[in-house]
Amino acid sequence: MDTQALRKRAHDLDVTVWVGKSGIDPVEPELDDQLKDTDLVKIKFLRAAQGGTTVTQLAANLADRVGAKVIETRGNTGVLYRRWVSYLIR
Repeated sequence: MDTQALRKRAHDLDVTVWVGKSGIDPVEPELDDQLKDTDLVKIKFLRAAQGGTTVTQLAANLADRVGAKVIETRGNTGVLYRRWVSYLIR
């Protein structure tokens, strides 16, 4: 699926993962679980989580950890995509 179509789908998504002052480590397992259920997840990075880094850097780091791709970052929000069909076949 191309990036433009994924952005269009992500527009109406609600934020389901919040990254706070504890950073990305605590949310990594939850994000991984959510990406097993659906292919797109919208993440909100609170100002306290940024600590001198940008939202783009945080989203890229989190995407690398869970094997996902950053579709978009806008403001303090990011959207990650991971093709989930392979998780259904076990």
